[in-house]
Amino acid sequence: MGEKVTQKASRSVLLGAAFLMATSSIGPGFLTQTTVFTEQLLASFGFVILVSVLLDIFAQMNVWRIIVVSGLRGQEIANKVLPGLGIVLAVLIVFGGLAFNIGNVAGAGLGLNAMLGMDTVTGAILSAIFAIVIFLFKEASKVMDRAAQIAGAVMIFLMFYVAVSTHPPVGEAVVRTFAPTDISILAIVTLVGGTVGGYITFAGGHRLLDAGLKGVEAIPEVNKSSITGIIVTAVMRIALFLAVLGVVSQGLKLDAANPAASVFQLALGNIGYRIFGVIMWAAAVTSVVGAAYTSVSFIKTFHKNIAKYENWIIIAFIAISTLIFALIGKPVNVLVLAGALNGLILPLALGTLLIAVYKKDVVGSYKHPIWLTITGAFVVVVMGVLGIMTLIEQIGILVG
Repeated sequence: MGEKVTQKASRSVLLGAAFLMATSSIGPGFLTQTTVFTEQLLASFGFVILVSVLLDIFAQMNVWRIIVVSGLRGQEIANKVLPGLGIVLAVLIVFGGLAFNIGNVAGAGLGLNAMLGMDTVTGAILSAIFAIVIFLFKEASKVMDRAAQIAGAVMIFLMFYVAVSTHPPVGEAVVRTFAPTDISILAIVTLVGGTVGGYITFAGGHRLLDAGLKGVEAIPEVNKSSITGIIVTAVMRIALFLAVLGVVSQGLKLDAANPAASVFQLALGNIGYRIFGVIMWAAAVTSVVGAAYTSVSFIKTFHKNIAKYENWIIIAFIAISTLIFALIGKPVNVLVLAGALNGLILPLALGTLLIAVYKKDVVGSYKHPIWLTITGAFVVVVMGVLGIMTLIEQIGILVG
């Protein structure tokens, strides 16, 4: 009996970590990017999804495995590779997490506006209160896990309902996934950065550590959980891709001001717009929770009082994000720069972890599979080069 309870708890934690990572990546930006790139590439966007999913899996399997095997958080591992590097990584994560949380809070407000006609700022504040309540519970991590799972399931169900309603050319989508007529490197980089970039890279791994899962013996469970998270994200992206493809294949024009919303409105009228509101709100509020939780997990090891009052610091993080949005709106320049920096976090973090996995004072006698090292290094190089190019471009735009 005791063993069954333990196994059930373990499955719950693994599923919770997977959905935390997945729902953290499925935010307002996810909905907009997927819609815009599908409109540009049509059925060939399926190829972009396929490539990005493979890169996501290589990145997440490396990160989650190294974190759990070492029993250390990302910033602790980075400090062991190079003293002070963990602090640099933590600053980047927290800065990026705070900037993007402003966008997530705004997205939640837009979701309630579409769903109920509520004022956007009022909706953002109410959504923030909802997120804050989660961390007032004594078992906040379990409540967070369940909220992520429920929100993920609702989003996937509604998205597939809309996708079926638009009657997309599924056969063509399947063919173009493997034989694209148009390939966009920018789309691939954007999708990878949005799915496993910034704080999202560590969301699941840090959640597993908080649940006490660590050591080499946990590797099979870690693999399942990390791949599950990527698959959940991929299923959601495929559903949205098919929904958009169904609309644009009919020759209908999307509204440039809010392309994702117009997909649902064109597909199902006013009800579709309300469904968009539900999906946008669920995507945004779970991203608010994931960004706050993971960002604070990067500073909790720096002082015992941070770990002691972790939930209250998470609440403050959410409150500050909401206050900035309510008072001054989304600071576009900060968000743009944070987005560019976000692209550098994945190669920096993954590269550091790949060095650490060959240090005995980090992983002991554990031997990392060479195929994971090679695929991980490939992701580091590709995302590093393209991340630097993007950062230079964005700084040029800001300066100009």
